[in-house]
Amino acid sequence: MSSRRNFLKKAGAAGALGMAGLSGCIGDFGEQAYGNGEINFMMSPTEPQDYMRSQYKPYAEYLEEQVGTTVKLKYAADYSAVLQGLGSGTADIAETGPFAAALGVKADKANIALQRHAYGSWDYTSVIVTKKDSEINSLTDLEGEKVGFADMTSASGSLYPLYMLKKAGLTIGEAPVSDSGADFTGVWSGHAEAFAALENDQVAAAGVGQFITLGDDGEVADGYEYVKTYDGIPRAPMVVSPNLSEQEQTDLVDALQNAPESVYNGADGEGGTDDDLWFDSVREANLETYQPVIEVANELDLSTDLLNQG
Repeated sequence: MSSRRNFLKKAGAAGALGMAGLSGCIGDFGEQAYGNGEINFMMSPTEPQDYMRSQYKPYAEYLEEQVGTTVKLKYAADYSAVLQGLGSGTADIAETGPFAAALGVKADKANIALQRHAYGSWDYTSVIVTKKDSEINSLTDLEGEKVGFADMTSASGSLYPLYMLKKAGLTIGEAPVSDSGADFTGVWSGHAEAFAALENDQVAAAGVGQFITLGDDGEVADGYEYVKTYDGIPRAPMVVSPNLSEQEQTDLVDALQNAPESVYNGADGEGGTDDDLWFDSVREANLETYQPVIEVANELDLSTDLLNQG
C-alpha cells in the first residue's frame, strides 16, 4: 500500500486535485440512471482522474457482469457534485468520504451502503504531522502558523484535525469554510498536496489521513513526526442513490460484498502494483456506522451548507 502513498505525494506536488478540470470530470452528470438501464459509478476526486479510472476499471467490469447492466465510471468535480448526482438520480453508486456521506444522508441525497476495509482494519487515523526539526511540539504551538489540510469535507484531512485543534484550545473560527477568526492560517487542498506543502516548508504542519505520511516500512516517513493523532475513524463508505429501488440497492450491495480479490488489483490485474485499489474488501454498513463522524461534525457546528462552499 505504501506505493499509493508515494504516488500521491508526487501527484500532490504537481497538483493532484487540480486534475478535476480535465476532460471527463463532471459537476452535472449524464442523463442515464440505473432505472434507465445504466449504472453511473461516481468517483470522488481524491486522486488523479486517470489513476482512479485505472484502479476502478476491473471493479466496474465485475459489477457490470454481476448486475447485467452497463456501468460507467464518472469522475466528479468535488464531494458536493457526487451528492448532487446521487440526490437527483443521475448517479447510482459512489465512493466518497465519511463526512460527505453523512451529510448526504442528512440531506436525503444518499444512502450509506458499504464500508471499506484497508490496511488490516475497518477504521483509520487522522494526524497532524510536522517535521522533526520544526519548533512545533504541541498543537498550541500552531497558533499564528500556517496549517495545511485536505479537502474541507475530508474527515481525516480536515474535520478531525480541526476537532483536535479545537480540543487543544485553539479557536478555529469559520473553518473549514475559511480560516476567518481562526488562531492559525488554514490552507485546504488535498491529502497529497497538504503533505507536499509540509515537505516544501510551505506550512508548519499538515492535518491529513495517516496513510499519506507512511514510509515503505509502514511507519511515519523519515524526518516527520506526529503532533497529535486521532484513531478509530470509520473507513470511507460507498453510498447509493435514494432514488434506486430497494431491489436495485440490494443487487449492488450483494454484488460488491461478494467481489473476488482480483477486482482490487487494478487494470493491470496484478496485486502489489501502483494501480491497486487502496481497499481490499467491503461490508454492509449504515448511518450508525458513521455516527462518530456525525458527532465531530456537530461539535464543529457543521451542516450540509458546507457542501455548497469552495
